[in-house]
Amino acid sequence: MADLIKPKEVEIKDCDGNVKTFTLSRLPAIPMREVMAKYPVSNIPKLGEYQASQEVMELLLRYVAVHVSDEAGNTREIQLVNKALINNHVTDGEQLLRIEYAMLQYNTSFFGQGDLSTFLRELIAKHLPLIIQTVTDSLHASSPAPRDLSASLNSKRP
Repeated sequence: MADLIKPKEVEIKDCDGNVKTFTLSRLPAIPMREVMAKYPVSNIPKLGEYQASQEVMELLLRYVAVHVSDEAGNTREIQLVNKALINNHVTDGEQLLRIEYAMLQYNTSFFGQGDLSTFLRELIAKHLPLIIQTVTDSLHASSPAPRDLSASLNSKRP
C-alpha cells in the first residue's frame, strides 16, 4: 500500500444525503499521468470501454482512505485498494462519483469550481465531432434502406 501524500479529509454525501468522511491523497506523478491519460477518454460514451473506465477509477481510489474502528475502539486507516473495499466503504454510486470528482479536483488544476474548466472545454471540443460522427454512422447503419417509392405508388391496391 502506498503512503498517502498530503492527506486531506473531506465529507462526501451519498444519494440519501448521509455524509461520510474520506481521506483523499495526492497521487504520485506516474499514476496521476495514467489517470489523466485514461480518465476523460474512457468515460466518454462510445469512445472508451467501460473496463478501462473501471480500471482508472480503481487506480484513483487506491489513494482514498477511510477510518475504521474495531471493537476495542482502536482506529485505523484503510485505503480503498480493491473492489471489495470500495464496495464495503462507499455507500452508493453517487458517493463514488463524488469521490472521483473530489480526487480529480484535489489532484489537478484542470477542474474548475462550478464551471467547465479550459481542460474540459478543450476535451469536449476535440472529441465531440468524433462522438457525433460515431452516432451518425451508427444511425445510418441501423436504419432500413430507403424503399423505392415509385414501385409502391404504381402498385394496385387490393
